[in-house]
Amino acid sequence: MDYKTSEVLEFIEENDIKFIRLAFCDIFGEQKNITIMPSELKRAFNEGISFDASAVTGFMNVEESDLLLFPEANTMYLLPWRPQHGRVVRFFCNIKHPDGRCFEGDCRNILKEVIKESRLKGFSTKIGCESEFYLFEQDEFGNPTMKPYDRGTYCDIYPNDRCENIRRDICLSLEEMGIMPISSHHEQGPGQNEIDYQYSDALSAADNLISFRSLVKTKACENGLFASFMPRPLNTECGNGLHINLSLYKDGKNVFQNQDSSDYEYAKKFIAGILNRIEEVTLFLNSSTNSYSRLGKDKAPKYITWSKENRSQLIRIPASKGDRCRMELRSPDSSCNPYIVFALLIKAGMEGIENNLELCKPHNINLFDAEEEKLQDVKKLPVNLIEAIKIAKDSEFVKSVLPQKTIDNYINDKMEEWTIYSSVTDKFKAEKQLYFDKL
Repeated sequence: MDYKTSEVLEFIEENDIKFIRLAFCDIFGEQKNITIMPSELKRAFNEGISFDASAVTGFMNVEESDLLLFPEANTMYLLPWRPQHGRVVRFFCNIKHPDGRCFEGDCRNILKEVIKESRLKGFSTKIGCESEFYLFEQDEFGNPTMKPYDRGTYCDIYPNDRCENIRRDICLSLEEMGIMPISSHHEQGPGQNEIDYQYSDALSAADNLISFRSLVKTKACENGLFASFMPRPLNTECGNGLHINLSLYKDGKNVFQNQDSSDYEYAKKFIAGILNRIEEVTLFLNSSTNSYSRLGKDKAPKYITWSKENRSQLIRIPASKGDRCRMELRSPDSSCNPYIVFALLIKAGMEGIENNLELCKPHNINLFDAEEEKLQDVKKLPVNLIEAIKIAKDSEFVKSVLPQKTIDNYINDKMEEWTIYSSVTDKFKAEKQLYFDKL
């Protein structure tokens, strides 16, 4: 919604709003918030609300720990899972230093800058996310187990699909938040689900994905369940992907829409740009050790290829018409920070256009069934987290999008995860401890 500050203050006063959440994300995409009372909102808009940034991983140190949260009026959401009496509103915030400078590690602002750059060149993007998740039972103490809520498979119905009521609840709540659901279904794994919602501009898409994760976990908990976005929570079942659908617009026109037009050349160069930089950004698209046990299995790609409609590829062009024409990137998972991911992808695509990169030929085969010798010359995604770290660390492209301090903090944290993972024999047990409750 396009709210003004004055309209927000009036809405708060007239609608029995008692609590206001100021939300932001750390550099890994984990949502944080501070709750203020309505009387403090005007001050928050004008002066910001301070918080201890040294307590947020990857932000500041103790010697210079103060940062300020400034809510964005047009990101106001009523939280539908909170009581109707004494309602709760949430805003996404801009993060600034006390002297008014934007905080360099504000990933939301990083995406804003990339969007601004592309607009100056006459381009804009719309993004839609397909985020898969598992529902697990809880034990008698409310702790998550690894027992799936059902034994359903792809597009099953009740009683094999026991998750349909929770998906319905999530869809209705999304609608109340102004995030319009499109479809929902049971996925291939036991207790695995997918809910798709309407695409939007890149910044709103990142905000919506953060909201979606929070909503899914909240609704699962309300139903005595635990929702996991971990890339592969069950090592014998399908992983959880985060397929990113991306449309590119030149002067307001979707360049993916007509493959016979001259504008489609922009789409091809955009895809070429992403393929060119995908190895360098994979650390941020697949940011856990567990991510790499998903790639190359169950329709998750491991080769740097593209094709039309082919779900074994890294990038595919779905069979769509009109404004829904787009590319789909199939490697990412929900361990990522969407603000950073969208910024890197848009920047890479725009680089492809600026440098007039030529799109390679499509691989119109099933890569999962293809003989290895036929794929020897096809480049692969990084095979594990440490390989992705090494490539990203040396990338001048990544440094052109993210500040060095954010890169260093991000890599240092991921190196700690790799050290834990690589030092133990039981890899899956280590990953469960690192990620299951967190993701």
